This record gives sequence, structure tokens and C-alpha cells, in this order.
Amino acid sequence: MKPALSSMTGFARAEGAAGGVAWVWELRSVNGRGLDLRFRLPAGWDALEPALRDAASKALKRGNVSANLAVKRETEQRLVADTAALEQALALAMDLHRRIPGSPVPRAEALLALPGVMRPAQADEAIDTSGPAAGFHRALEALAAARQSEGVRLSATLTGLLDEIAALHAQASHEAADQPAAQRARVMDNLASLLREAPSLPQDRIAQEVALLAARSDVREELDRLSSHVAAAHALLQEAVNIGRRFDFLVQEFNREANTLCSKSASTALTATGLKLKATIEQLREQVQNIE
Repeated sequence: MKPALSSMTGFARAEGAAGGVAWVWELRSVNGRGLDLRFRLPAGWDALEPALRDAASKALKRGNVSANLAVKRETEQRLVADTAALEQALALAMDLHRRIPGSPVPRAEALLALPGVMRPAQADEAIDTSGPAAGFHRALEALAAARQSEGVRLSATLTGLLDEIAALHAQASHEAADQPAAQRARVMDNLASLLREAPSLPQDRIAQEVALLAARSDVREELDRLSSHVAAAHALLQEAVNIGRRFDFLVQEFNREANTLCSKSASTALTATGLKLKATIEQLREQVQNIE
């Protein structure tokens, strides 16, 4: 089976209920230079994070991933008084009542409303994390599938851009074929100007000028390298898995050849084609940023 290209963009959701607790996982993934995992868990659920972080780092290689867990008890919790806190509050209230003549006796409802006096009856019970933990793995699988689905669309876009670059390369090769003759005429004009200004110019200096101007107009190496980069890009797409960083570096090489091609161009047509190449390569670069 051919390996699938994965994007770094995706979303997944999983929910369920067990042990009187309903839970919902939401996983979101966007572009990133490396793998950045961020968990948002309710209070008391922090023990889940190490194992889930390890599972996510094995399934995903790049991207900024946020994992949010929301939990809700299916039944209302019963409140009970914290005996020690209530006794302390009552003692302080009665002491204050004795110190203030004529003050009313502390009321029970006022004491019970004080922070910390009442607590959930099940607050000290162990939390069953097995359901949400299993749900995270389902959400993680769904996220990986969503990233691969996006990768299929991304692969088609990249292939289309590479085909466009190949077509522009062929056009540039045709336009560059006439460049040596045009540049030769320009060299002769430059030499005529030099000889008028310095009739005694040494022959080796003239040879240097000719060689320099000829080298500046030769774009065959740039076109050859650009062709090899297109082939390398197609090979990466076939490889598919974990190619994002290498593809990003390859696009930098695309840019370098296109820039040099434009700087060496001696014709309006070749310059126009070079600029189209640069624009298409920029589109390629933007898309490559999404590859895992």
C-alpha cells in the first residue's frame, strides 16, 4: 500500500460517559516547526497527561496540537459539611458575638455559606480515568485520519504546482536557447566601447571581459538544477511519510535557481518566465508548510 501524505491541519472530537461522568475530547492541529502538544485538563485529571502525551508523540511527528478535555458529572453531587471547618467557623463567630454586646447570635445558614465549610460528598473519591483515556486514543486516531485526508488534497495541489513549474522550465529553456546569440551581440558592443576608450587594452583583459559576460548569460546549469529539483520533489511525494522538513529545504533550492535565472536573463521574455516561476514556487512553498 502506497504511504499517505499527512497534513499538519486537522480536527477530531470524541465523547462518551462512564462511571457517572460524561466527557468530551476535542483535538486541534495546525502547522508547526516541530511537535508542540498542549493539554487542557480539568482539575484532578492531571495524572492522565504523561501517558496521553506519549501516545500523541508516537502518532504525530509535527504540528501544534491542542487537546482539551471537558467533563461533567451525570448526577448532581451531594454536599456535606466539613466538620473541622464548621467547628472552627462556629468558634470564631461565637467569640466575636461575645466581644460585641448586643450583636445577634450567628445564624446556621450564614456559617454554612462560608467558603470551605461545605464540600462535595464525593470529592475524596478516586476519579475513574479509563473512559476518557480510551476516548483520547479514539480522538487521536480520528485526528491522524483527518490529517491524512487533508494530505490527499494537499498532494494533488502540490502535484499540480510541480507540473506548472515543469511547464515554465520548458518555456524558459526554449527562451534561453537564443540568449547566447543575443548576448554575443551585446558583448561585441561592449568591446567596441572599451576599445574606443582604451585602444591599447591588453588582449587578456578583452578575453576576461568576454568570458565574464558569457558566463553571466549562461543559465543552463540553473535550468538543469531546477529540473532535478522537480524530479526530487516528485520522489518526496511518492515517499510521503515525514517529508515536510526536507520538502521545505528543497523549495529553498527552487527559489535559489529561479532568482539566479532572473538575474542572468538577457531578454524580456525569459525574465517574465522567471518571474512566473518565482510566483509559482512561492505558492508551492506556502503549501509545503502544511506537510507533516
